[in-house]
Parts: sequence; structure tokens; C-alpha cells
Amino acid sequence: MAGPSTTSDEILRCARSLLIEGGYNGFSYADIAKVVGIRNASIHHHFPSKSDLVRTLIARYREEAEAGLAHLERQFTNPADRLRAYVSYWQACIADASAPFCVCALLASQIPVLPEEVILEVRAHFRTLSAWLSSVLESGARQGSLHFTGTAKAEAEAFMASVHGAMLSARAYGDAKMFGVITHPLLERLATRH
Repeated sequence: MAGPSTTSDEILRCARSLLIEGGYNGFSYADIAKVVGIRNASIHHHFPSKSDLVRTLIARYREEAEAGLAHLERQFTNPADRLRAYVSYWQACIADASAPFCVCALLASQIPVLPEEVILEVRAHFRTLSAWLSSVLESGARQGSLHFTGTAKAEAEAFMASVHGAMLSARAYGDAKMFGVITHPLLERLATRH
């Protein structure tokens, strides 16, 4: 059970929203202060620098993502169902605009301008997601519910890139349905014997 929201939680929630809207350089402490209703100095008290704030935000995001993946592991015994549930989660988030983009995918596109400590967190997220997808794909291949050529690692990277690309396309077209247009054939291909 979650406790009451703290000022740092409110700052992180606001920063996440602003980050998804405009990227790393698309917001300032002044923007957060205005939304949260505090002074810039209060933000600096919790997060001395923007890189501290975003690194903390990404670390928390990674924890949430890892908990979500663990939940899928517990909830679905069939690996194909795990992949469908993962895609369905993002499809729902994009459709209702609650999380229209993976924060780490967004930041990965901005790596040339990010501080090193943020880059490390983003890369860690990609490694964790890739390892989980590889594990699901390997398990599905063993059980006969997933079919692909090549290695599970390569398929995991392609799957991750397709899901992130589908997020980008949905945003570019301004059409949440575009995500499913791209990801549903991907899921069908993996579930079909070659």
C-alpha cells in the first residue's frame, strides 16, 4: 500500500509528464515549480541538479517496469500471453494517454545531449527489458508457443525496437491505433509456425 504523496513524489510525477511532452531539454525547474506550486529552491533541496532529478526519475521508472515484468511472469504461464499482455499494456497507455511513450525510449533518442548518469540508467533499462524479452522468447520457443528464426536475443532486440517504433509512429500520426497496426502483426508472426 502506497503512503501519502511527498513533495519529491510530486516533483518526479511532474517531471515525468514534462519529460514525455518535451524531452530532457524541454522543461526546467521553473516549469515544475509552477505546476507543483513550490519554489525552485524547494526542487533544488530534493534534487540538486536536473541530472539528479532525471536519474532518480529513471531509476524509479526502471523499478516500476521491473515490477510490471515480474507481474506478467506471475500472471501468465504462456510466454506468448506475456508478450501480448506487454503490448496490451502499452496499447492501453497510449490510447488513454496515461503513458503515451516509454520514458527510456524517448531519452534514448536524446543520448547525445544527456548527462552520463542519465545515460547509464537508460541503458540499464534497455538491458533489463532485452533480457526479459529474450527469456520470454526462449521459453516460448521451448514450449512451442513462439516461433522465430535466429537467436532469442536478436528477436528480443527487434521486438523492443518494433514496440518503441510503434510508440513513435502513434505519436507522429497523432493516432493511438497506429500502435496496434504495427504491433499486432508482430505478435501474430511470433505465434505462427514458419
